[in-house]
Amino acid sequence: MLDLPLERHVLSRHLGRPTTDGAGVKLTRFIGVPALDLLDPFLMLDEFHSDDPAAYIAGFPEHPHRGFETVTYLLAGRMRHGDHLGNTGLLQPGSVQWMTAGRGILHSEMPEQEAGLLWGFQLWINLPAREKLCAPGYQDIAPERIPVVALPGGGQARVIAGTCGDATGPVRAPATSPLFLDIRLPPRAVVELTVPAGHTAFLFTYAGQIDVGSAAAPTSLAARELAVLSDGPRLRLATGADPGSALLVAGRPLREPVAKYGPFVMNTPQEIHTAIADFRAGRF
Repeated sequence: MLDLPLERHVLSRHLGRPTTDGAGVKLTRFIGVPALDLLDPFLMLDEFHSDDPAAYIAGFPEHPHRGFETVTYLLAGRMRHGDHLGNTGLLQPGSVQWMTAGRGILHSEMPEQEAGLLWGFQLWINLPAREKLCAPGYQDIAPERIPVVALPGGGQARVIAGTCGDATGPVRAPATSPLFLDIRLPPRAVVELTVPAGHTAFLFTYAGQIDVGSAAAPTSLAARELAVLSDGPRLRLATGADPGSALLVAGRPLREPVAKYGPFVMNTPQEIHTAIADFRAGRF
């Protein structure tokens, strides 16, 4: 057996694909496109970023989900969510909603502003077969509940899920044991992060430029570029003359068959047919 390299490096780089979703919200999709259809256990990554109300004001009216989890992380703006069970919550800058759709939920996500910048991300994470029909639930995380860790070498990380330094994020998602960090580096920072070995991982640079990998042969990522990372327990990041910010996300791969149809993600086509039938019959 070959020894696992200690340091992760960039396997592939991806630019986003402009698209629309919901009632016409303009966004950019990075995972869930032909060039990167699936990154087990991650099913989709969208960025919405606009100060034009026409690009987001219609929001995401009520729609169904089954079989996976959605993670909404907001950097700017306000968005209110609600579901058919009467649950509601308000996303504000720096807050997170981690929703487990499980066996089925009808929910909406609507901007609660008429002007200004709306900027955030939505990530879809698959659930294992044994948990696809679990009870739905939410983890609404206010900004003040997210620990901020100073990184040796410069900068800081907001720890949403998983562990960084001596801090553990508030989100609990045992199905995939995810790591979800918002990393913000000043100019000329050099940091080394621990990433669970064996976990699928990606880095999305949402501002500035960040060098990824060994000092001898780093890969430079520009803003709004996603890198799929190799395996290994460590990740080196560095900045040049300008600051850089990125999402570092990792999760345990499920290695199960995936059947996708719009807002339903199951293991077989027959389970997709059942999900559609249950939705049409009002069994969500």
